[in-house]
This record gives sequence, structure tokens and C-alpha cells, in this order.
Amino acid sequence: MQSMQTAETRAVLGVAVLAAFSDGQKHERERAQLRQIAEGLSADASVGMPLLLQDILMKRVTLDSLVPELLSADARQLAYEMALCVCEADGTRSAPEQAFLADLQRRLALDGGQAEAFSAQASGWADAAPAVATAAGAGVAASALPTLAPEPARPAGPDSVALDKQILQAAILNGALELLPESLSTMAIIPLQMRLVYQIGKSHGYELDSGHIKDFLATAGVGLTSQYLEQAGRKLLTGVLQRMGAGRSSGALGGMLGSVIGGVGRQAVSSGMSFVSTYALGHLAKRYYAGGRTFSAQLLKSTYQDIAQQAQGLYQQHLPAIQERARTLDAQQVMAMVRGGR
Repeated sequence: MQSMQTAETRAVLGVAVLAAFSDGQKHERERAQLRQIAEGLSADASVGMPLLLQDILMKRVTLDSLVPELLSADARQLAYEMALCVCEADGTRSAPEQAFLADLQRRLALDGGQAEAFSAQASGWADAAPAVATAAGAGVAASALPTLAPEPARPAGPDSVALDKQILQAAILNGALELLPESLSTMAIIPLQMRLVYQIGKSHGYELDSGHIKDFLATAGVGLTSQYLEQAGRKLLTGVLQRMGAGRSSGALGGMLGSVIGGVGRQAVSSGMSFVSTYALGHLAKRYYAGGRTFSAQLLKSTYQDIAQQAQGLYQQHLPAIQERARTLDAQQVMAMVRGGR
């Protein structure tokens, strides 16, 4: 795909942000996360993200103004894909989000069959996220995690070294997904992070449901929608995120491997945020559940930030392993991991 012009890149990101707010239920904490994302992305390209976000919040920028800036078929398709993945990031698609996506598809004049196929693939990824358990409040508690039911006597603590290895391998895998040029590959990162937290909790004797895990991530400061938007936005601005043409018809990650090598060089200069966030969440979960879930919300957040800062220094050290992992990924393998396989 030829590089999109700055105006088209800005429009794609604008559509994705509108999708993030389309359910009308974004709390001020989530708005603050989106503002931070806009400020971070503004350093990557001259698309004016902070001003764009402000204009969207003030309703000065709408689909009416953004859609006409999407001149190429690739840009229109990518805008729809990012919007759909944003709406699916938390594992649910509300009625307002469905209405937004239907309106967007109509405005973009997309092929209905192609849009439906991508929607089905995205729903497949999102449905896999709560495979950890079925009890499910999806609401996010900003101040504290929900209280879990009393547990039976827990077994002896797990092997700490083995857990460290598991966390590192999960971080390398998610760092590799960040290198791949598909919007759906980015969507797999969140359910894999949720599964990692679930596995660590279970190793300490806690059977977690998806609502608890989402609250754990949110309390640490990792929003599902905002994380997807930041990951995909960085891939877009570094030239990695793109449509793969024929590869789109061969499956969620099909056809991408030929572009991994070129994408690696561009994305390696980014923050490696998927590696960092996965590593930090894994080690935070290890400490939290080993300590009997006694951390306050503030301690959870500050500990996550401390570990994330340490992980930033590890990214370059493990970049060769991340690159090699990216070369070996395929759709069935990733979906099996999301659903709990190896």
C-alpha cells in the first residue's frame, strides 16, 4: 500500500477516536487516557492529534468532515477496520456502537461482503478474550478491584522462575504482534494479556472471571479501548499498519508475513508498548496474587508504572527475539493462544 497522505492519516485516527466515544459512556478517566494518547502520538507525525482530540470532544470534527478526507479505497477500508476494532476492544459492541459502524460503512461506501467478513473476524478475536471464564461484569472500577468470593486453601506458590519465563515469552509474543501490519493482529494483544493475568492468578489459587481481569487492568491504568487505539495509532504513524490486499481474504493474519521484515525496521523505533505493557501487567499480577490481593488501587497503579519503566529498558535487549517471533506467526497459532492453547 502506498503511504497515505497526512490528511488521510489524520482522518483515519479521527474516525477511530469517534468510534471510541460512540457509545456515549466514556468516563473522564478514559477521556484523560485518550488525551495522553493524543499527546504521545503527536510526537510521531504532524497530524495534530491533541488538537484533533479537542475538536472531536467539542464536536467541531465529525464524520461529516472526516470521511471526505479519506480519498483512497485503502484509507476508507482501514478507517472502518480501526473503528470496528476500537468498538470490539472491550469484548462487547453496544447498540450505539453498532449504529455508528453501520453509519460509517454507509458513508464510506464499503463493499458489504468485505465489511461483514472483517466484522466476523474481529468478533471472533473479541469473543475469545473472555475465554478465561464466563462470570462477567465488564464494568470498570476506578477506585478498587471487586472482592472475589472466598477461596479454598491455596496450593503451594508457583515456581517464580517459571512464571518469569512465561511473562517474558508473553511480552515477546505481544511485541511481535505489534510488528505485524494487520489491524486484527493488534486486537489479539488484549485477550492475550487477559489470559496471562488469568493464568498467573490461577497459579496462585484464584479462579478469575473476565470482569475481574478487566478491572485489574483498568485499575493499573491500562484501558482496553485506549490501549488498542494507542497501539494501532503508533503502527499507523510508523507505516506498519496497512491493508494487505489479497491477504485479507485468506484469514485474520493471512498474507502478512511478506511485509514483516520491512515493518520491523519502522516499528522498532517506536515505544515497543505491547512488550512493555504485557511485561508490566504480568509482573504486577505475579506480585498482586502472590501477596493475597492486598494492594490498594494506588499501589497497583504506581507499581505498574515502575515495572513498565524497567521494561522499557529491556525492549531493545529482546528485540531480536521479538523480530524472530514475528516471522513465525500465523492466524491459527495466534487464535489458539488466545483461546488457551499453546
